Amino acid sequence: MKIKPIKTKKDYEQALARLEMIFDAKKGSAEGDELEVLSILVDYYEQRHFPIALPDPIEAIKFRMEQLGYNQNDLANIVGLKSRASEILNRKRKLSLGLIRQLHDHLHIPTDVLVQAY
Repeated sequence: MKIKPIKTKKDYEQALARLEMIFDAKKGSAEGDELEVLSILVDYYEQRHFPIALPDPIEAIKFRMEQLGYNQNDLANIVGLKSRASEILNRKRKLSLGLIRQLHDHLHIPTDVLVQAY
C-alpha cells in the first residue's frame, strides 16, 4: 500500500483498516516498516482530531491517593500540615511549585497534570 498523509476521516478509516491487516508484520520487513510509519501517521491524526484533556489536578491527587490507599493524614505527611492537605483537597490553596514537586515525588503524578489551573 502506498503511504500517504491522513487528511480526512475516510483516510483515517482506511489507515486503521490497513493497520489491522498488517498488525503482526515482522519488524524490519516491508510491511513492518509500513506498520511503523502508518502508526505514526494515525497517532498524529488522532492527537489533532481527538485530543485527550489532562485530568483536573485535584481530582488526580484524590484518584492517586485512592489508588495508594492514602487518607488525608497521609497527604499531610507529604505536604507538611494537615490543614494544608485539607486546603489543597478543598481547592482553597493553590499548588505552589514546591507542593507540585512534593506531590510529583511522592505520588508520582506527572507535573504537567499538577501545573494546570483549576
